Amino acid sequence: MLYFVNIEHKDFINGRKWWIDNQSTSNSVFLWLLILFNRGIQLGPVLGKEIHSGNNVYIGFLFVYFCNSLYFVLSFTGQPCLVPSAVHVLVLLNPCCGTGKALTLFENHVMPMLTEANARFTLLVTERPNQAYEVVRDQDLSNWDVIAVMSGDGLIYEVINGLMARQDWADAIKKPISALPSGSGNALAASINYYSGHEQVTGKKLLTNCAFILCKGQLLPLDIVSLTTLPGKRIFSFLSVAWGLISDVDIESEKYRFMGYARFSIGTFVRLTALRTYSGRLSFLPGSSSTAEMESGGSPPTDGTLLEDHLLVPLDQPVPSHWHTVEDQFVLVLALYQSHLGAEHFAAPMFKGPGEGHIHLYYATSRISRTSLVKLFMAMEKGTHLDHDIPHLTHLPVLAFRIEPHESTGIMTVDGEEIQCSPIQGQIHRGLGRVISIAPKSQCKQ
Repeated sequence: MLYFVNIEHKDFINGRKWWIDNQSTSNSVFLWLLILFNRGIQLGPVLGKEIHSGNNVYIGFLFVYFCNSLYFVLSFTGQPCLVPSAVHVLVLLNPCCGTGKALTLFENHVMPMLTEANARFTLLVTERPNQAYEVVRDQDLSNWDVIAVMSGDGLIYEVINGLMARQDWADAIKKPISALPSGSGNALAASINYYSGHEQVTGKKLLTNCAFILCKGQLLPLDIVSLTTLPGKRIFSFLSVAWGLISDVDIESEKYRFMGYARFSIGTFVRLTALRTYSGRLSFLPGSSSTAEMESGGSPPTDGTLLEDHLLVPLDQPVPSHWHTVEDQFVLVLALYQSHLGAEHFAAPMFKGPGEGHIHLYYATSRISRTSLVKLFMAMEKGTHLDHDIPHLTHLPVLAFRIEPHESTGIMTVDGEEIQCSPIQGQIHRGLGRVISIAPKSQCKQ
């Protein structure tokens, strides 16, 4: 009889190192397995599951399983892959997000894939705002390997801030997050879909892709932006800060939520007919991927102390002299740190992964025309907006920024969630979090 016990994720990690360090022995193992396969040796309990000899299970099953597992372990460099049979997933599901069909979508599209992948999961259907925040802040997360968020970007925002509110935040924020889109925006899911090499899709196709990524993906670093508001509140963001047209459309289109993603098109049309401008000051620290590693922060503390924003000064003090400042009437200001602003808004195609360590800042002044704004948003659907010459629209990569509205009457959002319109500043922390994705082929072991 040949026995195998349950194999944990750490065993695969150790096995990956052994396989690389002992290549000649590894080849012998493959030959040994092939010989056993040809002889048709029967198996007893395999992977902790009782299989009776009458079932006539041959070593071919073991050979296929072994090669399949080895593929996942060795196929990527960097963070090791998540082997599905070793994963226990906490699924946080918002039944009211989007068109209100999240639970049905999970049962019909996600659950069968998790079952097929032999992944265990615990489903928590949220019943009120901030419940997900409280769960990840207060619960012992060691029971789960991954937190999967079946919702829009709002519930992911709760999860990120809940993890950062823990005493052990420096470890907790490394808990991998998976985005399962069922909301209206689904920007992180669309970004992960893009990074993983899939075509831009929406709806059930996007959900299916993201469920596949959850089952077969790997851990990749996720940039987190630390934000401070004038009242002294600390917020953590994974996606964007918006002020002006984009945040106006996002919040004011809530009344069209039943329409799904089409609500944003309707909201944009309505807002363009009565375009608003906002007076304020925008300051930023320019920086690109070449300077991100040096400027955007080192390793976070592990002793429970607060995350330090070393690029920022207190909000009641002037920005450092080497920052740039623009004071004007703005139509929109957007600080974005993922490729997509929504499932159909490919706003930053220059991003190739979730942890590149910089922010893409867009701003348009009041001199921009409605025609130019229409051109901007139409081209943004395919990510070609930067190929057009759009007067009075500025785009540049930055490492930190500050927005200071002269009045508090406008709408401001963080990750699509409305906050008080007041001075706010933030800096990027490269790769602070973790997300389930598939690395570009250039990062994979050939």
